Amino acid sequence: MAATFRRRLRRGAASTAVAALVLAALTASQSPAGAKNTAAKGPEPTPADTPIDGGAAYYTDLPPLNSPVPPRGSNDPRPDGDGIVTGPAQAGIPATVLAAYKKAESEIRAADPGCRLPWQLLAGIGKVESGQARGGAVDAEGTTLQPILGPQLNGHGFARITDTDGGRYDGDRTHDRAVGPMQFIPSTWSQGGPAGTGWGADGNGDGKKDPNNVFDAALAAGTYLCAGGRNLSVQQDLDSAVLGYNHSEEYLRTVLSWFAFYRTGSYEVPDGKGVLPAHRPGANGTRDHANGRTEGGTGHGRGTGDTAGNRPHPGRTKPNGPTKPGGSGDGHTGSHTPGGDHTPGTPETPGGKPTPTPKPPTKPTKPTSPTALQQVGEQELTTTAGTDFTTKPQVRAVDAAGKPVAGIPVRFILPGTTDARFPGGATTAIVTTGKDGLATAPTLHAGDKTGDFTLRATAVGRTAPAVDIKATVKAKSAPKVDLLARTSDKELTATAGHAFAEDAVEIRATYQGKIAAGVPITATMITDDPDHPVQNDKGPYFKDPQATGDNKDKPLRTLTGLTTDADGLLKLPKIYTDTHPGTFLLRLTTPNGTTLTLKLKIAAPAKTA
Repeated sequence: MAATFRRRLRRGAASTAVAALVLAALTASQSPAGAKNTAAKGPEPTPADTPIDGGAAYYTDLPPLNSPVPPRGSNDPRPDGDGIVTGPAQAGIPATVLAAYKKAESEIRAADPGCRLPWQLLAGIGKVESGQARGGAVDAEGTTLQPILGPQLNGHGFARITDTDGGRYDGDRTHDRAVGPMQFIPSTWSQGGPAGTGWGADGNGDGKKDPNNVFDAALAAGTYLCAGGRNLSVQQDLDSAVLGYNHSEEYLRTVLSWFAFYRTGSYEVPDGKGVLPAHRPGANGTRDHANGRTEGGTGHGRGTGDTAGNRPHPGRTKPNGPTKPGGSGDGHTGSHTPGGDHTPGTPETPGGKPTPTPKPPTKPTKPTSPTALQQVGEQELTTTAGTDFTTKPQVRAVDAAGKPVAGIPVRFILPGTTDARFPGGATTAIVTTGKDGLATAPTLHAGDKTGDFTLRATAVGRTAPAVDIKATVKAKSAPKVDLLARTSDKELTATAGHAFAEDAVEIRATYQGKIAAGVPITATMITDDPDHPVQNDKGPYFKDPQATGDNKDKPLRTLTGLTTDADGLLKLPKIYTDTHPGTFLLRLTTPNGTTLTLKLKIAAPAKTA
């Protein structure tokens, strides 16, 4: 079994040798020597080729050799291998962290099926970058209990990245640090990306993009790995994606080792009970296990002073096979601490003392499959155009006994008949049910379109029937108006067959002497019947600004969609005339019944001799 693993690992590493040689040149500026030169020049923008984690330190622990079944390569088409019933403690992944990886895989599969992102790749990166969020030290929403920060990227052994976020994400106003379970540097989180607004993502549907939240970070990492049309079932694309996270051949080998290991099988463990990695190399660096911060240090896949063994440099390292149980090691940089041997599969504390290996459960823990989704709260959601719904759509997942089911991803889907949107202009949102079985959608914002629509909630990957939630968007209440008046007293005149002057009619709307902005007004050419005025069929008219072709010159004698501006003013569109001379009436009306009637005088054309 160990021989099989060694051959596969070497083959994967060999496939990246050329890429590593190229990347060695690209990352030379981030070596300790290069960092000194950069520091002398003063602050500079983040280099364009800076990796996602800024080239920060990472955990070099490798998976144990006693995998339950031989590891498979990245191109293996078999499913995720959750069928493990026994195995090493390192195969256990904290429940919320595991849910975040699988949720990210599901969302990206729907949005970019050609990428073929496996959740085990995210797990491999999460293991190497943060030890699965410090063993699953997250709250119920997936946010780390304490910040997970990489060392200061000050050019001493790492990339030199001066502060880009004012300390918003990393609390450092001088230099950036990698942040969160997936170790994004602030500039990458908030800049660039498909929309130019950063690679940050909202993976848990709470309307925020938080690198300290494992759902947000996992979705962001998956989106990055799939960028550029990558197909991660292709080895070259897979290697390129991982190297983009950290330009190091050793980093690539370490991530792919965990990726292969997790594909053989994994199981869910309670949050906070995950195995903590022991080795994060760095010279003179310190690791605070209480809050997950790693300060200082130079070991990051390219630097020197590695306290966990001699680390290879990209482009000139031959891949080594894994250590044998109880052996002295032949390149497993994460398998030993200075001064002693370490048997793979036995996690170590920073002091080098082995800790007992937790006994995994005999069967993997999986959420109970729900048999139904139930709408909770108001049965019909209502708001006015342009405002937020005060009640968020909410459903509960229950099993056959009516008990709540936690850990179920629920997708809320808006129909195409509405312009209501979730945060960020999204038409869908995925939320995982909590311990009470509840999934609450993000705040829903109504657009300008009024009327009824139906929001649908479905349990992702489950057979439970969908739930339809009714919603209504009502028209805004029109501002009150008690006076419409022209801004000029100039007589309105024209000659039959000719148009009135441009902007001939301008009016002002007020209420109790104050400006009335945003007032809808209807303009109608009416007959002069004092008792029953109706729309006229001759005389002056408007043209429909939306009409095309033969209809663009068709007379229009009732015009809607007019609104006063911020100053309460409205200039009517151009008024045309037909061949009928005389005095005609134009009536302007507001929704609350305030009117203004204007006289339009049309003279007969001059007779020609």
